[in-house]
Amino acid sequence: MSKRVAIIGTRGYPSYYGGFETAVRQVAPALADVGWDVTVYGRPGQERPDDPTLDTRITRRVTRGLESRSLSTLTYGLTAVLDTVRRRPDVALVMNCANGYWLPLLKLAGIPTVVNVDGIEWERAKWGRIAKAVFKTGARMTAWSADRLVFDARAIGEYWQRVFDKDGVVIPYGGTTASALPLHPEDAHLAGRPFALVVARFVPENTVPEFLAAAERIARRFPVVIVGSTGYGGELDQHARLLADTRPDVHWLGHVADDDRLFALWQHAGAYFHGHSVGGTNPALVQAMHLGAPTIARDTVYNREVLADTAAAFVEPRPDAIADAVLTLLSDPTEQNRLSRVVRDRALQHYTWRGVCDAYERALDEQVRGVVADRPEAVPAA
Repeated sequence: MSKRVAIIGTRGYPSYYGGFETAVRQVAPALADVGWDVTVYGRPGQERPDDPTLDTRITRRVTRGLESRSLSTLTYGLTAVLDTVRRRPDVALVMNCANGYWLPLLKLAGIPTVVNVDGIEWERAKWGRIAKAVFKTGARMTAWSADRLVFDARAIGEYWQRVFDKDGVVIPYGGTTASALPLHPEDAHLAGRPFALVVARFVPENTVPEFLAAAERIARRFPVVIVGSTGYGGELDQHARLLADTRPDVHWLGHVADDDRLFALWQHAGAYFHGHSVGGTNPALVQAMHLGAPTIARDTVYNREVLADTAAAFVEPRPDAIADAVLTLLSDPTEQNRLSRVVRDRALQHYTWRGVCDAYERALDEQVRGVVADRPEAVPAA
């Protein structure tokens, strides 16, 4: 008889919103491959049922909730948990510690839980005081009620051990390899020219304001490609638009949904700047590594953990520091080639979807069998 798992806390399957959705697109079919009966809960209108990669073995269930920035995670999580309690799977994989409020319901129903805690949301600048308090309380509830915790970086695990006295298993994100891709026709003007690339949601903690300021100086010598937006307009979007309108070598593409186009940009970039400062292992960084993007990263414990010695530089979040590092790398094609090779090798050694999926399957299977690990398991190795 198949083991049954419910996956709760994402926007559905297949969905392309963020890191959790990226992971579920890989993990759900991998679990089905080894005999699991998989149900993924989602939200209305967030899935792509016409996606040619959709695996028909995955049961997709859509529940209702409140569409608001502060309540959507909680309300959709509640309705998914209530439906899960009614259906009684063998184990639940819960994404996001904000759903910690509802873990006692699963515990009362006798459903063991494996919870990916996500990043330290209550430290993100984009959230207000109330939202930060909601996330922090959800984390405490998760620490009390989850049967097994998953951290996507060692540094996140160390934080939870220090603050909540809880350990768990480290399971990062993987990436997709790709053969050499030509630049998209709209980006063909970049061919043969070393260019700087940034790919980020436009929020302050991703060092977007500082990079936009640095782009003015970089663009005097090399093209700059900016991928991302706030999604709703605002000062950062206005700044990016102004740069693109007034600087012929600044190209703001907004959100890029075409994976081949984005992958080609990473492959052809002379310098990729990764400015994410909170969270753990960042899915975009891992994907860039798989595509051999020579990387300059903001100096954080998370970025140092993922890149180790394969980054061109770790920089402070200052426009001059970013511009100096990017210009140095763009002026050195030999170093670009070396970094492209070593960063790809590190990704293939430590950040593969196969390893990630196997680790999730082990964590879930342990809970179904009632196995309690004596010590945390870690992926990747140090």
